[in-house]
Amino acid sequence: MLLCLASCFPANAATAPDSVDLFLAAKMRQLRIPGLQLAVVRQGKIIKSAQYGLANIQDSIPVTSRTRFPINSITKAFVGVAVMQLVEAGKVDLAAPISRYLPGLPAAWQPATVRQLLTHTSGLPDIMANDAMVTEDDEQAAWTKVQAQPMDFQPGEKFAYNQTSYLLLGQLLTKLSGQPFTQFIQERQLNVVGMPQTTTGDAHDVLPHAARGYTFFHSVNGVMGRSKELRNVFEVFAPSLRTAAGMSSTAEEVARWTVALQQGKLLQPASLTTLWTPGLLNNGQPRGFSRFLNGYALGSPVVLRPEHPAIAPVGGGRSAVFMYPEDDLTIVVLTNLQGANPDGFVDELAGYYLPDMKAVAGFGLPPTIRALHTELRQRGFAQAATLVKQKQKQNPTYQLPEDDVNGWGYFLLRQQLAKEALEVFKLNVSLYPQSTNTYDSLAETYAELGQKDLAAKNYKRALALNPKNTAAAAYLKKTL
Repeated sequence: MLLCLASCFPANAATAPDSVDLFLAAKMRQLRIPGLQLAVVRQGKIIKSAQYGLANIQDSIPVTSRTRFPINSITKAFVGVAVMQLVEAGKVDLAAPISRYLPGLPAAWQPATVRQLLTHTSGLPDIMANDAMVTEDDEQAAWTKVQAQPMDFQPGEKFAYNQTSYLLLGQLLTKLSGQPFTQFIQERQLNVVGMPQTTTGDAHDVLPHAARGYTFFHSVNGVMGRSKELRNVFEVFAPSLRTAAGMSSTAEEVARWTVALQQGKLLQPASLTTLWTPGLLNNGQPRGFSRFLNGYALGSPVVLRPEHPAIAPVGGGRSAVFMYPEDDLTIVVLTNLQGANPDGFVDELAGYYLPDMKAVAGFGLPPTIRALHTELRQRGFAQAATLVKQKQKQNPTYQLPEDDVNGWGYFLLRQQLAKEALEVFKLNVSLYPQSTNTYDSLAETYAELGQKDLAAKNYKRALALNPKNTAAAAYLKKTL
């Protein structure tokens, strides 16, 4: 299916596409994203606002500045601000157990704190386990059922994404503000910023200028997988769960919200530190979705790293808002493709405004790997194994963790540098010859480069080391 390749450039652009436009056009082709909105903020001003592709493929309706995209779990960032507004009003203590404000909860739930609810460390059973939808018709039944389930773990022991926590936060906001939580957010945030296009609801609502949602993922015999066929996405959110998801907005309006937040129009400046501080487990460590989104603050994932840390609300695998407070830069990317995962390329976008963040320079790699990456850019990646041997000879303690090297290889693949990635995966095999994962990654790259014999050879080795390696078995069955 053709996805409007010709319309992946900004609509109504007065000038020729710039480097950011060209980058996004390439990403949209690579990821097959139908439509996308972008807003870039520097020093409190929107310096770029652009729209690309189609909001509705069926009717060939282009994305415009007025197109509304579902922002899914980015809604939680608005909830985090709403709770902090009650903290500032003296109505909420983040360290207090939720039972102080909401009596009658199951006994095991009562010790969980407000902060733990916000940071997904509460241990409560998830009302949307396995992403099961809860609709307006069955929300009461789902609420009754989840209250009878055991805790997943003791509060603070783990990080586990949890929608029950945000249902309770909606109850908290409604009770302590004296109005429905949607109205509280409308009056205290959306009206203050000026966000007339931003609404709360779901796919049942008739919303002017709404983008259609799409996905390449669907279930076959109960197994979720990616197909070549693009399908519609129809998402519903029970009213009680619209603190977890359910808002729709535009990139420009979300960008204005980030500006208002950072300029003290929604919270006192000192409160931002609390808002953006990740929750800690009982062992004192932060946790998040991944090694990249490695912490979760009050309603928002965060990227904890020495250089260019970010507050990074993400939603539905389709939209991302990255605020780089130390750099006075914010990038908002909204798309209508579930699985586009723009959080995977927002740092690359940031590199067009902050040169030392460019992916080609190795930004985002662990320090030792980045130093090696920089040197190999000069010497050529074919020298990877030789260079590492030299460094090991000079320093017997020199080490490259297997996962870091593997991540480096995929970092290069994302930049479509398959030949360079191949050399990195070959290096990893030489460093860890008994790891099935190293051979698997090397084989995958050989296959991508069309070298089927070498792909099969390395998949055979991966399968020998781990007979349960389904990817290796599937490839060999298909090609041999």
